[in-house]
Amino acid sequence: MNVEISSLVRGTSAQLGAGVPYALKVLAGQLADDPDMGEPSGLPGILSVMIDGDTFEDCPTLNVGYIREPDRIEIRYVNPAPSAEPAAEDQDQDQDQEQEQPADTAAAAVTVREIADAWQRITRWLQHNAPDSYAALRAGASPAALAALEDDLGVQIPVELRVLWLLTAGDDGANGWGCLPGNRALMTLDAVAGAYRLKMDNQADHDTLNADRPEDERITVWKPTWIPVVALGPADSTSGLYLDAATGYLGRWSRYNEGPGEVLDTLVTYLEEAADMLEAPALATRDKPGLIGGALVWLSSIDPAQEDRWQPLTG
Repeated sequence: MNVEISSLVRGTSAQLGAGVPYALKVLAGQLADDPDMGEPSGLPGILSVMIDGDTFEDCPTLNVGYIREPDRIEIRYVNPAPSAEPAAEDQDQDQDQEQEQPADTAAAAVTVREIADAWQRITRWLQHNAPDSYAALRAGASPAALAALEDDLGVQIPVELRVLWLLTAGDDGANGWGCLPGNRALMTLDAVAGAYRLKMDNQADHDTLNADRPEDERITVWKPTWIPVVALGPADSTSGLYLDAATGYLGRWSRYNEGPGEVLDTLVTYLEEAADMLEAPALATRDKPGLIGGALVWLSSIDPAQEDRWQPLTG
């Protein structure tokens, strides 16, 4: 039985602990001998198996999801497993929340897979068609770096954003162009923290003035649950997109405190549409991808002086 572990899963898992790749290799051998050792995960067609963290050095306890086909197995996701035993004094509390936990875990697993799949489609396309843009992507962040950012923001990072940053912790841009539609760029963690502090300071100033304003005239330019994610460009954080940790939806923000604009996209749908436009540019509606040399350049934000060098994509 052939057991496949994609490079995307390998890259993500390596961030969870130095011993995780070896633990996955051992698990792959076990699955080759016993493909049905897992249990139904609650997700269609996916079985789940646990890796005991005590068995391997520098490896947490892991929940691994895989697809079992007649002649192959594909490991689809690797997640740290939640603590198995809650504290004794908490076992009898909040029973309704405990009953909902399996559904929440299943939903999170779906989100992990969707983000990973969409980003893999984008990076695979860049690797084969726009090598300069692919080379500008940073390596994934470590769990420790994400924990430090979470402490800095004082906001829990949603699972979809955590997965994305574990895969790629920012886009340095190719010749000034980010790889996302509009030539926007995935922000680095330092840029996220800086933009968040700036916007929270702006809101604090407004809150001082809001105290003397009628309720219907109070101004909100930022909320604590808004996390900057995408910037106007690799070196331009004057505006961009945030992810609302409370709702899961993206929104537009600007350093100039223009009214925030709603974007009826989740991070999943935003990345999936970007991947769709790259893979089928003839069907692209929001923006048109093309190339200047080895860099991906989106038509909507191209410098007019560069238009004669821009080569539209076909397909």
